[in-house]
Amino acid sequence: MRVFAVVLNWNDLESTRRCLRSLRDSRSAVAVVVVDNGSTDGSPAAIAREFPEVELLALSENRGFCGGCNAGAARALERGAEALFFLNNDAWVDPHFLAPLVRELERDATIGAVGSLVLFASDPARVWCLGGRLRFRENVSELGSFGRPASELGSAPIDCDYLPGCALLVRAELFRGLRGFDESYFAYMEDVDFGVRARAAGARLRAVPASKVFHAPSSATGGGYSRGRKYANALNSVRFLRRHGSALRWLAFMIFDVLALPIVWAAAALRGGDPGAVAAKARGLWDGLRGRQLDGAALARWRGGAEEKPG
Repeated sequence: MRVFAVVLNWNDLESTRRCLRSLRDSRSAVAVVVVDNGSTDGSPAAIAREFPEVELLALSENRGFCGGCNAGAARALERGAEALFFLNNDAWVDPHFLAPLVRELERDATIGAVGSLVLFASDPARVWCLGGRLRFRENVSELGSFGRPASELGSAPIDCDYLPGCALLVRAELFRGLRGFDESYFAYMEDVDFGVRARAAGARLRAVPASKVFHAPSSATGGGYSRGRKYANALNSVRFLRRHGSALRWLAFMIFDVLALPIVWAAAALRGGDPGAVAAKARGLWDGLRGRQLDGAALARWRGGAEEKPG
């Protein structure tokens, strides 16, 4: 199976260097397409100079995670990719990451996409995600096994509602058939949307614990429980519900995301958290209900950083 990795860079050269070195040093046969999303820090030239083996696609503007990944996927498909491995630039791979993923795809034609076990780079004994699932509480979705000790996980692959885009291998025909990530999301919730559409098309999604990737959450929205991340996730959660929400999901959203906001804000203020992140979530929910669409300018207005938390 001919696999192309798609890595997105946006003004984050050091993270991208580390990511690309891990792919270069891995014992996996994978071609690499790096998409630069309109960086202004000189990183495209540095990547071209330091990693001549990768194909660099330099975009003139920031097209978000969705647009950037779709552009990289299109280039890989032109070159004959049979599967596309989307890897965050703030992640890096175990040398043997690819074989378990390909093996799972090849053994069962009903599986359309597979995902790695993603571990915290700062604490590799702890899980960042193993797949993901939809839920009837706040934030619509959640990372599978977030924060659990990796030692508690079994070794068998598991079926999932969706697979986080941090480390995701998709059959080319499925990605092409679904027309890639929905670019109206720009960033956040696009992987949940992709998973729902993939399963509606009859594909199964599976997380594979034997494939390991290490993740140091950062960059575009400030990472973790930041204002940018909360704004983006809230706005796109509403977009997701507009397209895929049932009456029960809308009810859960109103109770746990909208009506609970004053309680969440008070708890953040009392416990030394960031009430501003709660305010950013509230504005994201409001903008989503008004039909606003996420873009780079909106993210820049809310960008901040704080403690790493899920959802």
